[in-house]
Amino acid sequence: MASAGTERPGTEQPGTVRPGGRTARVRAAVLEAAGDLLAERGLAGLDLAEVARRADVGRTTVYRRWGSAVGLVTDLLADMAEQSLPRTETGSLLGDLTANAELVRRTLTDPRQGPLFKAVIAAATSEAEAAEALHRFYATRVEEWVPCVRQAAERGEVPAGTDPHEVIRAVSAPLYYRVLASGDPLDEAAAARAAGAAAAAARAGVYVSGGNPEV
Repeated sequence: MASAGTERPGTEQPGTVRPGGRTARVRAAVLEAAGDLLAERGLAGLDLAEVARRADVGRTTVYRRWGSAVGLVTDLLADMAEQSLPRTETGSLLGDLTANAELVRRTLTDPRQGPLFKAVIAAATSEAEAAEALHRFYATRVEEWVPCVRQAAERGEVPAGTDPHEVIRAVSAPLYYRVLASGDPLDEAAAARAAGAAAAAARAGVYVSGGNPEV
């Protein structure tokens, strides 16, 4: 697929076609097939012709609109961001962060979503376009949850000036580490520890911009 700014005449970048009608149905079918194939075979097995066959659409449609496996991964991430669940508000920082951690845990251990995320992350390590899409996806999800930290600051649970983005990142980081690096079990206890550690650090002022944590 041509990179941004170098589109071939008559082609569209992934995700730029206005949704609606047949276009939306084709995109949904292709992305579902691509996600299934990624989960089953990884990035190396993401063959556009096979995606077209599974989605029951013409191969030329897939090649013209997405152009490559990386193009499919990029649009798949955009779609995943669009479909992600909204944040949970429990009334306490620990409760909210625990809900966030549990959502991440369920996603990463899901029989389909877990392998899919691993394949997407693998693509991001070698393809700049996939990396940019992954960064946008993660930024979208972090932004969805930062109000929980701001609300905690308003309630006086954490110091003023606490960086909400850093708090939310601190919740998911150890969970991704278990999946991608250590191989340790990613269970409910691990999610609870990640949330508890992030909440405790936030209360202690660790994430105050330019502040001195009380540790």
